Amino acid sequence: MTQSADNGLKGRTIFITGASRGIGLAIALRAARDGANITIAAKTEEPHPKLPGTIYSAAREIEAAGGQALPLRVDIRNDAQVADAIEQTVKKFGGLDILVNNASAISLTGTAETDMKRFDLMHQINTRGTYLCSKLSAPHLARSSNPHILMLSPPLNITERWFAPHLAYSLAKYGMSLCVLGLAGELRKQGIAVNALWPRTVIGTAALQVAMSGRDTNERRRVRTPEIVSDAAHVILTKPSRDFTGQFCLDEEVLRAAGCTDFAPYRDAGVREEDLLPDFFL
Repeated sequence: MTQSADNGLKGRTIFITGASRGIGLAIALRAARDGANITIAAKTEEPHPKLPGTIYSAAREIEAAGGQALPLRVDIRNDAQVADAIEQTVKKFGGLDILVNNASAISLTGTAETDMKRFDLMHQINTRGTYLCSKLSAPHLARSSNPHILMLSPPLNITERWFAPHLAYSLAKYGMSLCVLGLAGELRKQGIAVNALWPRTVIGTAALQVAMSGRDTNERRRVRTPEIVSDAAHVILTKPSRDFTGQFCLDEEVLRAAGCTDFAPYRDAGVREEDLLPDFFL
């Protein structure tokens, strides 16, 4: 379970929220290729009518890629479910090395259009869920030789343009980023790295394609694949935890620093680099 950073993610145990599809699943599959143990903590047990992937289909993909999988139905708004899932993870795999706070809820609506039920959902999943999973994982991570917490959240950019159009979502998403600041300092003495990762461009997940289904086909192609985020996450999660913490990372910058110069495999062959859609908060 406690492999050194030099051995990739082989034998390391990773708890990923929202890993049944999209970026969470991509991160899981990249780790699985190293031979990691992965807990898929997500709510989808039955197939969604519009979105592919359940915790069980994700487990099959992870095992086919070379990893071990533990699919658990977890609503990260529920304290008891999160605590039980972490305990099951530690019992099955012998410990916990990495937490990836990927689960998130989004509603790009203005204040008048955002009902409080949606406001509460975003805060319970994004900010509170991140805080809860980190809080309950930390005692186990402290026993790992190279422990990491990674948030899928943006660099802090406290300017009006990122709050005025969708205040509720921005508050909830920046709440995850504020957890990076606080936990990085709080957990530094225990050697637990806490960092954030965010895509420079829009990522073409199945959920995004559904959301953009009414838009022009060319616009829907101006995205990168989830693999650019998973490859960047792999770079971060294999760094020595005591040397790299409290950082707000962009996927492209992480990969450039690691020697990647060709980003063409992460986009549609007919789309130019300069035509890619920039992501929120950048």
